[in-house]
This record gives sequence, structure tokens and C-alpha cells, in this order.
Amino acid sequence: MQVRLAMKYLTGNVIRSRLQGVTRSSVGAKMASLTQKGSSKLKKKNFKPKYQKVKQFRANDPLISVFMWGVNHTINELTHVNVPVMLLPDDFKASSKVKVDYHHFNRESLPKSFKVKEYCPLVFRNLRERFSIDDAEYMNSLTKSQPISIGSPGRSGAKFYESYDHLFVMKTLISEEVEQMHSLLKQYHPYIVERHGKTLLPQYLGMYRLTVDNTETYIVVMRNIFTANLKLHKKYDLKGSTVDRDASDKEKEKDIPVLKDNDFVKDGCKLFVGPEAKERLLEMLTADSMFLSSMNLMDYSVSLGIHDVERSELEALEKEKVETSDLEGSGGEVGSEEDEDSAGSGVGGTVPSPPDSPQALREEFSLNGDGLNPTRDIYATASSENAAKKEVYFLALVDVLTHYGLKKRSAQAAKVVKHGTNAEISTVHPEQYAKRLVDFIAKAME
Repeated sequence: MQVRLAMKYLTGNVIRSRLQGVTRSSVGAKMASLTQKGSSKLKKKNFKPKYQKVKQFRANDPLISVFMWGVNHTINELTHVNVPVMLLPDDFKASSKVKVDYHHFNRESLPKSFKVKEYCPLVFRNLRERFSIDDAEYMNSLTKSQPISIGSPGRSGAKFYESYDHLFVMKTLISEEVEQMHSLLKQYHPYIVERHGKTLLPQYLGMYRLTVDNTETYIVVMRNIFTANLKLHKKYDLKGSTVDRDASDKEKEKDIPVLKDNDFVKDGCKLFVGPEAKERLLEMLTADSMFLSSMNLMDYSVSLGIHDVERSELEALEKEKVETSDLEGSGGEVGSEEDEDSAGSGVGGTVPSPPDSPQALREEFSLNGDGLNPTRDIYATASSENAAKKEVYFLALVDVLTHYGLKKRSAQAAKVVKHGTNAEISTVHPEQYAKRLVDFIAKAME
């Protein structure tokens, strides 16, 4: 009986497997015949695998390529670090380091060996947050396309770069300035917290040390004072001093020279901001100057940029006339789609954001009637409605890392001997320097 059952079980399995085989073969035959019949109608599709795009960090200067790589690396690393409830004293001494040796990635852009060090990463992340700057936006601005060199406006020899979207400025520092930055940062952060970000001080967003070919370069990243949407027609560097405060003849030959205090007075320049804006700006300038004075810092400047609205409108009309005449002369259609696409959204020949950038879309819907983006152009103030001249002013404090030490005291003594005790020399005690600068700007505002 057991044998029969076993044979029956085996026979059933054999039959079942054969039926399955027959079914499969018949179905396969039918599918093959259908495929042959429809082979002339159906085209074979080749699916190409899609790979994630790898950033190349291409730049003309290997140092800038390393900077772009470093920002990308450090921001990505920070995403794995929890945001602390509060910053600790050790966070102001911390740093992150990475060393790359003989890599095989992107050798045409990056040097084979380099080092990147980021100072106080948690502190600067917190500052970016308080200045309403998203880390992803910060990284995109500095790494999507290479920063542009904008020369060296001052006598310090520092190099300046601007992000491709004009949101951020990078400045090279010397080792003494890095030490001063560390000293300042311990008081700067709580001051920014106390002021809720309402300040004319530089917005420091990151500080790095890059080592390329055994040469160390220090770079600090700041928010740009000016905007890409409005062209500047005048620029001033003001210290409230009158001794040796004239722009050189060489400087005045530039398209937009950086003029100084005596030039400002000779031009009869006034800031028509109105009483409310005047009170707000002077309150910030006074608080910031007193803060710098408490840190024993001086020799900083008010950087002032002026956009002339009427002049800009006339320039736009002239440009439109020239473009129209060129199109008519070449037989092209005025206002064609191609012309609109290539014109961009920048004013005065500035570089627009890429069309696929979400930032470009945000800007399109966030600009005021005066061409300002209130969330980004924090240093900008439009002239009052009753102003004699319609202008936009960009006002900020710059070069705030000069300590009133032995070197500056000696310079002060030498200038007093040369020009007399009553002369308005630039090198004075920090408290006197702060008060004099505030008074100078207050007199210029109406």
C-alpha cells in the first residue's frame, strides 16, 4: 500500500511537471509567433542607465577649485552633525580638517594633493541660520560655478572673489587677521544673537584654510553688500576723517572709482533716506561702532554705494534704442522670443541666475518696485518718497579687524606731530573713532 501511494505521488508530480512544461512551451511558442508578427511594427528600446552628476569644481585657479571642493565637503559633513541646543566655548576653538593625497578624481581641475580646514564649523552654521542663509543655498552659490575674481580694491593686498550669483564675497586674510577673527568671533556671535541679526557689520559666514602646493591661504566668506539687480553709479569709503582722505588720480580714472571722505564733501553728497530710515540706520551704526570700540577695534570704514534711479532709467532707454536700431538694421524682428530669452533679468549688464535655478524663480516674485529683494538686499535703503533725488543706498561697515595696538598708536603719534593735534586724522582711539564716524554719517543723512 505504501509503495502504491509513493508511486502515485511520484506519477502525479511527473504529470504535473510535464503539464507545466507543455503549458510553458505552448505559451512560449505563442509569444514567439506574436513577436515575429509584430517585429516589423515594434522598435527595440535601449534604456541607458542614468548616473548622478558629479560636481567637477572647475576653475581657472587650482586654489579656487580646492575652495569649491572644500565648501561642498564641509557642508555635506555638517548634515550628519546634529544642531546643538546651544554653542559651547569649545565650539569657538573647534575645526574640521581633511587631507587629500594622490587622488584620481577630476585631476584636470583639482591638484593631486591638498588640504582643507574649516574653522568653527558649528559657530558659522549657526550664524548662517541667524542671517537666514540656507546651507544648501550657500553651498550652491559657492560651488555650482567658479567664483569670479574682482581684484584688490584696497592697499592691503588681499584678493577678493564674488560668487557667480553675486550673493557672497570671499576675501583672503593674513594669519594675524585669522587670529583677530577668532578673538572677534567669541563676542561677535552673542552680539548678533542679541541684535537678532540687525546690524551693519559684515555678515561672516565661513572661514577656511586651504593648502595647495605647500602654500597656506586663509579665506573668509561674507554676504555681498551690493546687489546684482541694481547698477552702482557711485562708491565711497568713509572714515569720518579729512587728512589724506582723497581718492588718487589713478583711482578716479576707473569707471566706478572708490571715492573718499573729502570727495564726498566736495560732491555735496546727501543721503535722502527720511527720518524713520535715518533713525534706524544711525541706531545700528551707533550700536555696531560701540561694539567695535569695546573690542578695541578701529580704522574700519562705512562702505557706501549709490544707485541713481533716474540715471539708470535713462541708460536703459538709451540701451533699448541702440538695440532696436541694431535689430532694424539687421532685418531682425524687435522683441523676438530669442531676444527676450537672451536678455536675462539683470540690470546694467549683470549676469542672471541660471534659468533652472530655484533661486532665480524666487527672485522673480520677491523683488520690490525699487528692484530690491528685502530678504537678500539687507544693506539697501531706498530714498524717501519726498526726496529731491530718487536713489538707492547700500550702507555697511567693512574692514573691522584692525586692532588698536602698538603699531596704530605709533602711527597716531606720528600723524599728530605732522598735522597737529586738531587735525582730523584717521588713526585715533577707538571710542573717538566710533563717535566721529557716526557724527559724519549723521550729518550726511536727511
